[in-house]
Amino acid sequence: MNKNEWVFGIHAINALLKHRPEIILQIYLQSGRLDERISEITDRANSLGIPVEVMEKKDLDKKAGGTHQGTLALCKEIKLEYNESYLEELLKNLDRPPLLLVLDGVTDPHNLGACLRSAEAAGVDAVIVAKDKSALMNATVRKVACGAAEIIPFIVVTNLVRCLQNLQKRGVWIMGAAGEADKSIYNTDLKGALALVLGAEGSGLRRLTRETCDQLLSIPMAGETSSLNVSVATGVFLFEALRQRLN
Repeated sequence: MNKNEWVFGIHAINALLKHRPEIILQIYLQSGRLDERISEITDRANSLGIPVEVMEKKDLDKKAGGTHQGTLALCKEIKLEYNESYLEELLKNLDRPPLLLVLDGVTDPHNLGACLRSAEAAGVDAVIVAKDKSALMNATVRKVACGAAEIIPFIVVTNLVRCLQNLQKRGVWIMGAAGEADKSIYNTDLKGALALVLGAEGSGLRRLTRETCDQLLSIPMAGETSSLNVSVATGVFLFEALRQRLN
């Protein structure tokens, strides 16, 4: 039996309309909202022949069961999590050095969503997490990701260390974030085949993950704060890698 899912939020629904319109069964919009972003959703849906229904906020609230930004989409079951076989195929088909983001023990769905958003904006080829001790894909992650979850490959692996070792065999350099590392991201070459590994706030990288990294890097800090939120640190690392690649 087919399982349907609800997707809410303007960015997430727009991303589906752009990239995966075939899975959208119907879109529901809140009456009285006439802003440009809602009009864009309506126009796209109409051009694709996707039914659009306008309803009162209280009725939309009941369907969504949470914050929805006046937009809700009923979709066929969405596959947003992939395994290592998918990662192998992805790497095989790339015509440039890969840029991967690996999250080790990030359990907060809001942080995961923010990391996905930064990763997609920075041109990351895939985000990799472990099946255990990690937030996985859900409605909160997708909403915070603002459409990135529907675009960027999200790879869930059984054994993160083994995955990193397999990447090393493919020539991917594994660089981990560690506040105490002597080497700064700003004087490190990040242009080659690269996987950036970040851990949870407080605990950081787990021991085996840290030991598997080829190199540990830090973000120079000028103030009294000793660390950054993992999603902020992810953005700093990724956009330094992007800056170097663009240059």
